Amino acid sequence: MAIESMTGFAREAGTVATHAFAWEVRSVNGRGLDVRVRVPPGFELFSEAARKQMAAAFSRGTLHVNLAITSAAAPARPRINHEALAALLDAAGRVALPAGIAPASLDGLLAIRGVVEIAEESDDALSALEGPVLAALERLVAALKQARLAEGQALETVIAGHLATIAWLTGEAEHHPARSVEAVRARLSAQLAALLETSAPLEPQRLHQEAALLAVRADIREEIDRLHAHVAGLRELLAQGGPIGRKLDFLAQEFGREASTLCAKAGDPGLSRIGLDLRTTVDQLREQVQNVE
Repeated sequence: MAIESMTGFAREAGTVATHAFAWEVRSVNGRGLDVRVRVPPGFELFSEAARKQMAAAFSRGTLHVNLAITSAAAPARPRINHEALAALLDAAGRVALPAGIAPASLDGLLAIRGVVEIAEESDDALSALEGPVLAALERLVAALKQARLAEGQALETVIAGHLATIAWLTGEAEHHPARSVEAVRARLSAQLAALLETSAPLEPQRLHQEAALLAVRADIREEIDRLHAHVAGLRELLAQGGPIGRKLDFLAQEFGREASTLCAKAGDPGLSRIGLDLRTTVDQLREQVQNVE
């Protein structure tokens, strides 16, 4: 199973009689799944359908879904209800107006509800949109899935490249001359000599303890073993595919801890440079896995 990015864009549009509609969805990174839908007033049923379909298809990401519907029909023309207007005029003419009160004006009468009627679109015309709009929504989900998969394929290539660099640097650290028995013995001797020069004479047992402590601090075997294990674990995750973003992020953090510890223990300029290169590559890896579903 391939991995999927959390970023992508898709658009699906269509027409039904005099209506045109267009779905758009933009997907960006998110800790979980957050579907935000905007539809025109009166079309709320499409909002719920969009939420359900997006939730069924994706597990992570912030999805901004928008539906636009426009009509190419001529604007509705107002129609005067002459019967209602005549009744109002007749009633107004039989009212004795007090002094100072002006008679009813035409604009005032036309403002009364029911005198001017504007024909609205029939329910049949609106319901005719339902099938095509929902069908376009299904295509939209499929198109976004494909876009995120394509982006995921590119991400996998980049992540695999960073992983290969980490594996190579780990091997370089493991076989670096500074880790040879002779090099470690020379560093310990120099550190012990400095310790003896700046401290009171130490008992042989205490001296042995200090030497053992220095040796433990200088040993990066454990960090190298963990780095190898993390490389193998990340390769297994990539082969597994699917929504593995959280697991990848956790492993990237573990890589960072081991690289930092290796730098702290290095005790040699060459090993320190390898440790710094490791940290840089791990940071680049973590930036990329943040995009994986």
